[in-house]
Amino acid sequence: MSAPEREVLSYDLFGVAVREIAQQVVDSGYEPDLVLSIARGGLGLGMGLGYALDVKNLSAVNVEFYTGVGETLDVPMMLPPTPAAVDLTGLKVLIADDVADSGKTLEVVQAFCAGHVAEARSAVIYEKPWTVIHAEYVWRRTERWIDFPWSSTPPLVNRHGGMAH
Repeated sequence: MSAPEREVLSYDLFGVAVREIAQQVVDSGYEPDLVLSIARGGLGLGMGLGYALDVKNLSAVNVEFYTGVGETLDVPMMLPPTPAAVDLTGLKVLIADDVADSGKTLEVVQAFCAGHVAEARSAVIYEKPWTVIHAEYVWRRTERWIDFPWSSTPPLVNRHGGMAH
C-alpha cells in the first residue's frame, strides 16, 4: 500500500500564498490594526501579512495542540506569555495560522480575543473541510496531510538529547 498523497508547500509557494491571502484581506476592505500569529506555524504567515498589509503591530500567542503526526492533546492549551488583553482592546485583529485542521486552536485564540477586540478575523494557508472554525481568508482547502517547508524535515538538534543530524 502506498503512502497517502500529501499537500506539499514549498517556500516559493508559501510566498505566493502570503501575497494572495493579503490580497483577499485588501479586497474585503478589512484593515487590521494588529496581526496576531499563532506560534509556531502561523509566525511566517503573520510576518508576511504584516509587511504586505503595512501593519507594524505584530504579536504572537503560543498554543500547543499537536504533539506529533495525527497526535493531539485533548484540548489546545495557550502557553505564556500571552498578549495582555488591555493591549488588544478596541483593535481590529487578524489572526494568522498555517492550517485550520480541527479548528480548535483558532477557536481558543478567537475566544481569547472575544470581548476585548473590536473585531477579529482569521487567515490560514490551508483549511480542512472538517474544521470547527472557518477562517475568513484561506489560500487552499485540502483533506490531505500537509508538508510545510519549515517542518517537513527533522530539526537539526534534538532538544531532548543532543544533535539530531
